[in-house]
Amino acid sequence: MGKNTLKILMIGLGSIGQRHVRNLRQLLGENVEIAAYRSRKRPYVLTEQAGIEQGGNLEEKYNIQLYENIDEALGQKPDAVFICNPPNLHVSTALKAAQNGLNLFIEKPLSHTYEHVDELIKLIERKNLVAFVGCQMRFHPCLRKLESLIKAKSIGTILSVRSELGEYLPGFHPYEDYRHMHESHQARGGGVIISQIHELDYLYWLFGLPKRVFAVGGHLSNLEIDSEDTASILMEYRIEGKTVPVHLQQDFTQRPASRTCQVIGNEGKILVDLRALSVHVFNSQGELSENNCFEGFQRNQLFLDELNHFLECLQRKQPPHVTVHDGAQSLRMALAARESLASGQVVEMEHEL
Repeated sequence: MGKNTLKILMIGLGSIGQRHVRNLRQLLGENVEIAAYRSRKRPYVLTEQAGIEQGGNLEEKYNIQLYENIDEALGQKPDAVFICNPPNLHVSTALKAAQNGLNLFIEKPLSHTYEHVDELIKLIERKNLVAFVGCQMRFHPCLRKLESLIKAKSIGTILSVRSELGEYLPGFHPYEDYRHMHESHQARGGGVIISQIHELDYLYWLFGLPKRVFAVGGHLSNLEIDSEDTASILMEYRIEGKTVPVHLQQDFTQRPASRTCQVIGNEGKILVDLRALSVHVFNSQGELSENNCFEGFQRNQLFLDELNHFLECLQRKQPPHVTVHDGAQSLRMALAARESLASGQVVEMEHEL
């Protein structure tokens, strides 16, 4: 490999770790040297559809150098570390990498608690590291269109927002029993609120932090998990001087899946359907005034786009679109919702930390 070869260390090679490996090879070919530290050491190669490639050997297929010891792997001084292990290990792994002066790509959610998050942020700032949180939905063309419509005040002053995400948990990873996935275990960062944090992240991106959070739900289905599978979260925002309700519905149970966002303004409304890849804008007379369709958009493009963005940030040594500080804010929203779910009380959100 040449002198311009990028060195990447993968921590974890499950579904998302293997996706990043595939995409790194697609984008950079042999100009990336990939090493990995993994604890579970499951040998299979996953397909784009999350099935198992029969007879595949992961290390051979993607030319991956495996390390048995994480300190030895970090000691190779990679250009960036991709943290793709379970969420309860993200911050401790990121701290270890950052202490070694290594740039970070941390999969979402940033963590399952707020413990040591501020310490990580300060360490990243002190060492001037590039650190990105993998919230790929920020690269979705429908949400980028929604952002531009909101900025252009296309429906006037925002009066309310309704966001929904519902998907059947056992269908997430066809190659493994859902009961073994981290999404099923609260101690490993599971539960629908934290493991499906994307909606909270884009609500933070578009509207900032809420003032107050109230959530109801819990483990309501017969899924064999120890965390909440349903959450209905009502958030109080201040937008342009008005108190605005923002509602997020999440579940692990819906079939067929649903992923939508509706923004209502005093001059119309915007309907986003992330599965249908459409953004409809209605005017103050209730007429369809704009119809945006991103037919043919492939889901993996989200991951390619975020990876290209991260690689560009590495090259230019510039802050990424989703910083660890940003990841910390959506985590705070999720933890507030979980606290409310447990206590039955409204949780006040402090100003941005």
